[in-house]
Amino acid sequence: MAKAAAHFTIAATVRGPLPRVPFEAIARRALGTGYALSLVLCGDALLRRMNRAYRKKDYAPNVLAFPLTQGEGEIYINLRKASREARALRISRERRVAFLFTHACLHLAGLEHGKTMEKREAALMRAFGYGDRAGGNH
Repeated sequence: MAKAAAHFTIAATVRGPLPRVPFEAIARRALGTGYALSLVLCGDALLRRMNRAYRKKDYAPNVLAFPLTQGEGEIYINLRKASREARALRISRERRVAFLFTHACLHLAGLEHGKTMEKREAALMRAFGYGDRAGGNH
């Protein structure tokens, strides 16, 4: 039986211009070409509800990642919070969003916070022209 082709989808629940980030290329580099990934770009309200429901925490995080199966997952990025964080860090929104997306992809790849993850984040951020860990910490 043939394996289904991996796919990458993006949905946005917020208005306004979306960040110009090479999401699919970053995902393929971090997760491999066989990983099926859905990305949702959203705001505070949705991520706060999801954080309450799935993590029992009452705040709007900047990103959430959910592995669905071994080769499939979902990432939700809070564009509103990412924009606020970018201003505080004095970087572009694109750099912040690229970092959050990279960070979430590495979690889906099985990495936990620590030196190994930080090295992979830095390498991926450099590979896509964002500099070392451009975007600060998670």
